[in-house]
Amino acid sequence: MKLLNLILCLLLFSSVAYAQNNKNTYFQFDINIPLIGNPDRDDIDPYTNEKGSWFLPDGIGSKIGYGVHYHKWVGLGIHTGLEWKWTDKLVIAPIFANFRLSPKIGEETRITLQLGLGKTIALGRGDLTGEYRKISLGLQTSDDLLLFIEVSGFGIPINNQKEAGSVGLGLSLVSF
Repeated sequence: MKLLNLILCLLLFSSVAYAQNNKNTYFQFDINIPLIGNPDRDDIDPYTNEKGSWFLPDGIGSKIGYGVHYHKWVGLGIHTGLEWKWTDKLVIAPIFANFRLSPKIGEETRITLQLGLGKTIALGRGDLTGEYRKISLGLQTSDDLLLFIEVSGFGIPINNQKEAGSVGLGLSLVSF
């Protein structure tokens, strides 16, 4: 497994170094908000007579990445960032390889699928580490603004859970 990670890193960095001459690189910045189900969603507010919202924010996250692409259609990059989960009292720092697939579905719109795999470190929790996995699906505009939904797993057992993770909504700016 370590050999496979080393080969992937060497391939990625050699591709990035080669691609800088051809301008086939991208830079990506994400902001996302993990969501949690509202346990009081069926309670009626006595002042407004309305039920509560289905989901509540459960943290904030931000990631940054750099990689290579082919005509904005397919890309491979290395990404890192920070994610803060309020209910789990957990701050993680993932570093992962990101594979993106972005076919056009309209004249100026793309559907973007991103898969990420790497390692994560829980900050302030000793040597707690895990395997980071993420998948996101979103719509990308002609201005390279991406609105997405993301599911991620941190591979870290915490608070009597087998593994911590999140489901959230995000906004990304991609520069090609």
